[in-house]
Amino acid sequence: MSVLLSGKPGAVHYTNYDNYVGLTTWTKIGINTVEANDQGAFDPATNLFTAPVAGTYLFGASLLYKVNSSTSARMRGRLVLNGATEIRGSYGEISGAHVSEATALWLQTMVALTAGDTVELQGYFRAQDGYFAADETTFWGTKIG
Repeated sequence: MSVLLSGKPGAVHYTNYDNYVGLTTWTKIGINTVEANDQGAFDPATNLFTAPVAGTYLFGASLLYKVNSSTSARMRGRLVLNGATEIRGSYGEISGAHVSEATALWLQTMVALTAGDTVELQGYFRAQDGYFAADETTFWGTKIG
């Protein structure tokens, strides 16, 4: 099911490989498979959604945990504006026990963008490193106003 609004810039995409993320480092998630990409808003080579026009955008992501060496990892995710600023309302963490390929974190927020602003998905692990799983780690965005 597409979250894209007809005639509005937007994209739905996911990763087709497990993204390894080390301890205590925010890392851009490699999102390389595009299901929809209206007006070319998402570039899988850079993993960036770029606003083609100014407006209000709705973004979301799902991050699926995959174990590396221990299920005591603690997974975090966020959306970042222009490579530097965490977008308000987009941060989350699963702080309880993790189950490989079953523990998931969902993020969703709205943000006003100007033409040329970029948004990226980042992941983080504390306690233990891990992976963001292939096929189920997704990132999407669409202009709503």
